[in-house]
Amino acid sequence: MQVIRFNRPVGRPKGRQAGAPAIERLAAILGPGAQPRRDLLIEHLHRIQDAEGQLPYALLAALAQWMRLSQVEVFEVASFYHHFDPVGDDAPGPAALTVRVCDSLSCELAGAASLAGRLEAALGRQVRVLRVPCVGRCADAPVAVVHRLPVERANVQRVLDAVGAQDRECPLPAAPDYARARGDGAYATLRSLVAGARTAEQVFAELESAGLRGMGGAGFSAGRKWRIVSQESGPRLLVVNADEGEPGTFKDRFCLERAPHRFLEGMLIAAWAVGCERCTIYLRDEYSGVRAMLEREIAALLDDPPIPRAGMPAIELRRGAGAYICGEESALIESIEGKRGMPRLRPPYVAQVGLFGRPTLVNNVETLYWVPEVLARGARWFASHGRHGRHGLRLFSVSGRVRDPGVKLAPAGISLRELVDEHCGGMADGHALYAYLPGGASGGILPASLADLPLDFDTLQAHGCFIGSAAVIVLSQHDRARDAAANLMRFFRHESCGQCTPCRAGTAKAVDLLAADRWDGPLLRELSSAMADASICGLGQAAPNPVLSVLDRFAHEVGGEAGE
Repeated sequence: MQVIRFNRPVGRPKGRQAGAPAIERLAAILGPGAQPRRDLLIEHLHRIQDAEGQLPYALLAALAQWMRLSQVEVFEVASFYHHFDPVGDDAPGPAALTVRVCDSLSCELAGAASLAGRLEAALGRQVRVLRVPCVGRCADAPVAVVHRLPVERANVQRVLDAVGAQDRECPLPAAPDYARARGDGAYATLRSLVAGARTAEQVFAELESAGLRGMGGAGFSAGRKWRIVSQESGPRLLVVNADEGEPGTFKDRFCLERAPHRFLEGMLIAAWAVGCERCTIYLRDEYSGVRAMLEREIAALLDDPPIPRAGMPAIELRRGAGAYICGEESALIESIEGKRGMPRLRPPYVAQVGLFGRPTLVNNVETLYWVPEVLARGARWFASHGRHGRHGLRLFSVSGRVRDPGVKLAPAGISLRELVDEHCGGMADGHALYAYLPGGASGGILPASLADLPLDFDTLQAHGCFIGSAAVIVLSQHDRARDAAANLMRFFRHESCGQCTPCRAGTAKAVDLLAADRWDGPLLRELSSAMADASICGLGQAAPNPVLSVLDRFAHEVGGEAGE
């Protein structure tokens, strides 16, 4: 007679079981008001990570049990995001302190690799030193983050001073608070619209006439986008993409730190015009000071709203967890729903089937930042700015080899040469313009000979580049475009969500190919074509752009000829 043996006793549940100590600890961390909603999974993981310094498996099992989710659902989310550290029960305790050193392009130009190595030697094993992607402070490179305290223009001594500091939290921005902003005229445009000064259709038409486009990179007409979502059946939702993770981009942080209520008014105008009953702001986790400030200001806004409460949408602030891919709107929506940030196949588009299956308007911070100003001053005022046949204003994030990097308000269509000379004080001492990135990591690389091109939507495509979110990184004669492309490809490999093979395998293969002294031009072009044609989202589709730029315009650096 055959004996059937089971790996576990009959009747015992499968998988790791949550013990009483873990259940009690979880309850203490989450507090009595916590809700086991599926979409709050990432928020709960943050609470555990903040309290424990890591995510012990025992607490993940307890969380799964409390939320009535499978442990696989919890673990796949916990292991997807860079700011979470799931560990086994027998793992050593968390490091006493974590120091993150940005290794993206602007910081690499400023010596971040050397800084990270010297910090490892100076801090020893008690402090964990991590090399991380862009932290959104490129104008002050190199940047290290001690716990949550950013150390700008970092050197070893400044970081050591921050390690020894009593408070390692990011300070709150010194932005006008709600009462002061109201006194200075904030929300006046919103109040006039709610009172009937203009219809929603008139607002759509005004934004279209102004030529206001999505400043997150896609450049779609804001007015047209709002109208499309408004025509979908309700309930409709609004999502703010404040997860700017593109290396070289920090303008949204600039807007939030200096004029949060101008942005919030733009968001509420959009919600009113489109008929959205809820607004969700998804803010990147690196901006902890901004998050604390927004929590305070949103609470003040909801406590004393500028319009009747019946017309106020709900406002929710969500915390990202360190994943560049969540800058893609459908991946962002997946993350808000408590899932891995993996882009969705389209159609349907998020304007039709977005957050929780509802029609969703997604705008980035800068787009909404301009809305009150455009409506108050008129479309003609906004469109009257511009150069070289272009119209409008925009914020440029400028970093690299310039004397005065930072966020620059400039007319659309300004050239790189004009931007550097008029707004950045010229090139840094000892540096001459060699090349520049007009649109961050994915926007390609252009040589100094093309520094007079207008910087705007639709002006750079003929040169194999695009402006994207207007993250301008300037290179000099001391730099090589091939090194920049290799840095960016390492970033894309690190940030690929892994969902599709062309991106997951393509970025890894490209990193290996770019390490060669002489690049294999034909193979890189074939690989780039496969990635661009077959990747699900813009990450894989645009990742080859810097490589192709080098092959086309800097072939002397890689042992080939232009157009090889």
